[in-house]
Amino acid sequence: MTALFTGIISDIGEVVEVSEQAAGLRRLTIACGYDPDGIDIGASIACSGPCLTVVARGRHGSRGWFAVDAAVETLQVTTAGAWRRGTRLNLERSLRLGDELGGHLVSGHVDGVAELTAREDLADMARLSLRVPGDLARFIASKGSIALDGVSLTINEVKGDTFSVLIIPHTLNVTTFGELRVGARLNLEVDRMARYAARLLQAAAPR
Repeated sequence: MTALFTGIISDIGEVVEVSEQAAGLRRLTIACGYDPDGIDIGASIACSGPCLTVVARGRHGSRGWFAVDAAVETLQVTTAGAWRRGTRLNLERSLRLGDELGGHLVSGHVDGVAELTAREDLADMARLSLRVPGDLARFIASKGSIALDGVSLTINEVKGDTFSVLIIPHTLNVTTFGELRVGARLNLEVDRMARYAARLLQAAAPR
């Protein structure tokens, strides 16, 4: 069964070790606030967007940690290829039956990488403007949902291949967004309903 997420971040992790494995895999060890005894081997955790599988877990001092293996495709199509020791990641564990759906359904399958082109810090929030790859722009709609680095957000304005989102203080405090600067690259997952709608329109178009 495919893991699902809500885009509501439950912890900020930190990459503490990166090592190359056989067959092009890269192992990432991530320190976190989760109790490692409650993390099953094989569990799915969204790490700043991509859904990754836990292959080891343990405790170091007062903090827990878990390790995941990122495959070549993940390293190429997401920002994971640039993660190094000290990189901070938005973490969310997969939905369990009965969990509250606080954001929107997120699969952890990243569609592409968006670039932060502008940041405006307002009195009580921040406005982020981002540019998306051209082939994904058709899935971006005002008032629609999007996941950026694993965070469920509502799209504010759309102009061509750029869009903006407003980040409230709580989100700035509990995610890595407070650290973002112009030029940052963020993992983007479009709303699955927007993708289905686009597919239906394409199928219905006269040929």
